[in-house]
Amino acid sequence: MSHVPYWRLSAFYFFYFSFVGAMAPYWGLYLKSLGFAAFEIGVLMSLLQVMRMFAPNVWGHLADRTGRRVAIVQTAALVCLIAYLGVFVDQSFWWMFAVMSLISFFWSAPLPLVEATTLTHLGERTERYGRIRLWGSIGFILVVLGLGSALDHYAVGLVPWVVLGLLIGIWLTSRLIPEAVVTHAGQAHTPLTEVLRRPQVWALLAAAILMAAAHGPYYTFFTIHLVEAGYSKTFAGWMWALGVICEIGVFLLMPRVLRQMRVETVFLLTLLTAALRFLAIGWWVDRLPVLIVAQALHALSFGAYHAAAMALVHRHFRGRIQARGQALYNSLAFGVGGTAGSLYAGAAWDGLGAAWSFSLGAGLAALAAVVFAWRGWKTGG
Repeated sequence: MSHVPYWRLSAFYFFYFSFVGAMAPYWGLYLKSLGFAAFEIGVLMSLLQVMRMFAPNVWGHLADRTGRRVAIVQTAALVCLIAYLGVFVDQSFWWMFAVMSLISFFWSAPLPLVEATTLTHLGERTERYGRIRLWGSIGFILVVLGLGSALDHYAVGLVPWVVLGLLIGIWLTSRLIPEAVVTHAGQAHTPLTEVLRRPQVWALLAAAILMAAAHGPYYTFFTIHLVEAGYSKTFAGWMWALGVICEIGVFLLMPRVLRQMRVETVFLLTLLTAALRFLAIGWWVDRLPVLIVAQALHALSFGAYHAAAMALVHRHFRGRIQARGQALYNSLAFGVGGTAGSLYAGAAWDGLGAAWSFSLGAGLAALAAVVFAWRGWKTGG
């Protein structure tokens, strides 16, 4: 990868997704240890996504206007770190609500801007994106295994201190990323509103919203689901890690896959895989072989899905609207979809139970496949 700052970008992804590896599996357990009910946990976990409904668009617009993506990333990472210190001040619901809202607003800034920066550095070699992004998966694995094992021996109060260290890592590595020069010469500048009117674009965004919502029960309650089924926290960590280990394999294979298959085909297959996976997790969590296969399918339902989605977003949003396109994708998918997923998961968990909560997720993934198959197949744009 000549002329691509591989290790500096990879280091940021490493710490960013190490943070996710602490928050997604174990923050819910920490909140439960503070005495919060399932719906309250769902609400608080949703705040990591709520701000992503609009905040990335603010950051993306500012980045496209100023051309200073990395400076915005660095500032947001620092403010997010400072805001996070509030979790050590008080643990009441409304205080945690306020602190996590503030964290989310600034945490939502770095990823879409770094994604746009990475793709700009890569230029037309977008199939190599996975080789940089896989270091995020490696960070996730190390944290999810290490912290899961530690929590079988130490109190869950360890979690917020680990998260603090990872946020420091995000801020420090953000300062290593070089700004990418965005060249507009010779590019046709299609207005953002015109791009959004294309059927294949809104079908992609609609499918992304539904897919993110489908993951609501998984990201909010998967660890709790495993512990309640009788598994240890160490085992839960290994199950999270298994999915991401398989995901790394897919990231390495994606350049070859995307040379041989249409990216739309890959994207559709990942949606259908997610539907099957969540049904298996919901209804057969006590059958270890089924659970292992379901977690291995994370390679497709996240790894291949994300690589295909990034390729499609990069195809449709070019030039001066690149950062806004990434921000829009993140705000709709992870903001709208992620928030809806956490909220319905929290409400359904107590009312319907684990199996039916995961079944709702499976239904949303299947609906995403229908929407994308219906309008997402036109070429061009």
